Amino acid sequence: MTEHVVLRRAVLVSGAALLGAYLATAALTQAPLNPVKLRYYDEINSVTEPYLSQNWMLFAPDPLSDDRGIVARAKCGDGRVTEFYDVTRPYVASVQHDRFFPSRMNRLVSGSITQMATPDPVLARLRNKEVEKKKRPVPLLSYEKASRNKAEIFLARYSLSQLPKVCDGSAPSAVQVRMYVHELPSWSRRKDSSAKGTTSFEDLKWRNAEAAG
Repeated sequence: MTEHVVLRRAVLVSGAALLGAYLATAALTQAPLNPVKLRYYDEINSVTEPYLSQNWMLFAPDPLSDDRGIVARAKCGDGRVTEFYDVTRPYVASVQHDRFFPSRMNRLVSGSITQMATPDPVLARLRNKEVEKKKRPVPLLSYEKASRNKAEIFLARYSLSQLPKVCDGSAPSAVQVRMYVHELPSWSRRKDSSAKGTTSFEDLKWRNAEAAG
């Protein structure tokens, strides 16, 4: 009986210690930018964000005013480069036709794009001020580069999984992702049928299929 009590207490103490360590790590992710956060960024992310970046975009005060997605093309083993394929729209169409149990797959793409386009708010304000003063802005920090690289790898991996059999049945040797952001017309022009908004895009670098997969 004594051994059972000791074992139960040891398990409770270990669980409490692990929970405390996790809560402390989670609290550090929400702390302002500081040397400790920069130094242990990779270790913190491996615990709190093992799959997807977590942020406060869900509670953002401004509604989305753009349409974001990706298209992708592949390079075959014989060197042939395919055309771009829309690998986002099929899941958007699926959501629009299933209002009760829609797939959330398209959110993986929009979330990754947002992760790449949403810098640390403190650094963003600092860079904006430097641009206004015509100074050279602070370059991307190591953890920002790491976060963007992870997002790019995920988009490449996702695209490979969604591309049709474009290489005559063989697996592509590389993939390139093109991100697009379509800025919707302003609310004041909501009744203007000629309003089309503006579209910008960015081509990501080619990724080796084996490395991305």
